[in-house]
Amino acid sequence: MTEHSAPPVSLRSRHTDETRRALIKAARKLFSAQGYHNVGIREFAKEAGVTRGAFYHHFECKEDLLLAVMDDMQLELKNHAARRHRSPIRPDRWTQLREDLQIALDEMMAPEVLQILLIDGPAVLGWLRWREHRQGFGLAAIRKAVETSIADGLITPRPATELAHLISASFNEASLLIAYASDPDTARVSAGNALDALLEGLLADKAASLS
Repeated sequence: MTEHSAPPVSLRSRHTDETRRALIKAARKLFSAQGYHNVGIREFAKEAGVTRGAFYHHFECKEDLLLAVMDDMQLELKNHAARRHRSPIRPDRWTQLREDLQIALDEMMAPEVLQILLIDGPAVLGWLRWREHRQGFGLAAIRKAVETSIADGLITPRPATELAHLISASFNEASLLIAYASDPDTARVSAGNALDALLEGLLADKAASLS
């Protein structure tokens, strides 16, 4: 390979990445507006300004594209949380987790999040795959918060991994209650209060007062 042949390879790589990004952006828009089952590959390609062949170069099927869109959205939400944690003034780790989960529930109220992550996601992937996907973006952070809070004496010592799984499951269930409610705004308040009550009950001083 000559020295002059390197730039085209780099350009080709950049173009490939741009095409993939365009398809994800198009799908995110169309899934949000119409739902997974009401759009197809032709619509994605048209919206992205690419051919159907370009679609199949990047994705085997529509479900693969849905997973890529969900990854994109989950990473965006994760980055939002990371920016909040860079604040110079932060509460203790357990309070931070409780606040993060409430903010995350607010983020679940966004129309595209409701449609793609909470309605289409479990319907298309099935409960187990959807749950695994969701945990891939939040479980580690919850487990770290649990471990830190136990070490700092903020909550009663419990098996950290199991407790993190249960908190994650409770958050997911709260999200689904909101997504499928006839009145999402009311459901957001009641589900958020219930979730926070569970976490408050784990505080070390709460447990001590009940013993």
